[in-house]
Amino acid sequence: MELSAIEPRRHHMTALFLDGEYAVSVDTETVLQAGWKPGREVSDEELHELLRQSDAHRAKEKALYLLERRSHSKKELAEKIARTVPRAAAEEAAQKMEDLGLVNDADFAQRFARELYRKGYAKRRVCWELSRKGIAPQTAQQAAEQNERDAQEGIRSVLQKRYRNLSDEKIRRRAAAALQRLGYEYDDIRAAMRLYSINEDEQDD
Repeated sequence: MELSAIEPRRHHMTALFLDGEYAVSVDTETVLQAGWKPGREVSDEELHELLRQSDAHRAKEKALYLLERRSHSKKELAEKIARTVPRAAAEEAAQKMEDLGLVNDADFAQRFARELYRKGYAKRRVCWELSRKGIAPQTAQQAAEQNERDAQEGIRSVLQKRYRNLSDEKIRRRAAAALQRLGYEYDDIRAAMRLYSINEDEQDD
């Protein structure tokens, strides 16, 4: 096959035309590094390797872009990269970020657990959210336990921020349902709401 034309495209991509017809689009920097120019004979193996290099470069650039904005778990990072490049390239880039120390699931779990507790989540929900991010069960459990907040304190904090007048049955049911979604046990919710209601009544008096 003959590389008949090279045309720039948006988002740092370049279109390659083989034997007069559009073939593929690859990362512009990869094409420049390869030194390909019109008139060059290209084999299937060479084209496949260029595509692999392009995917790897794009995956690495996407990984760095995402990590500049916030920390990610390894799984979360790979999933986001895979939206724009093949899964294999995405997982390879995520692994490379881990090898470089830019991704650390244990550190991520600790920070994310603290953030979730600040938002009022209970330990059970914290573990579930960490698992969704791809954190290993033992690592998730450890982070949840090391940063655990007293359940009663967590419930009272949610009630103070979001709910008033728990003597109203509709508000009470709504608050209880919200707390259950946050991962709190029914007995803890009932005990905290009873105490909170008593305090509310005393403040009104």
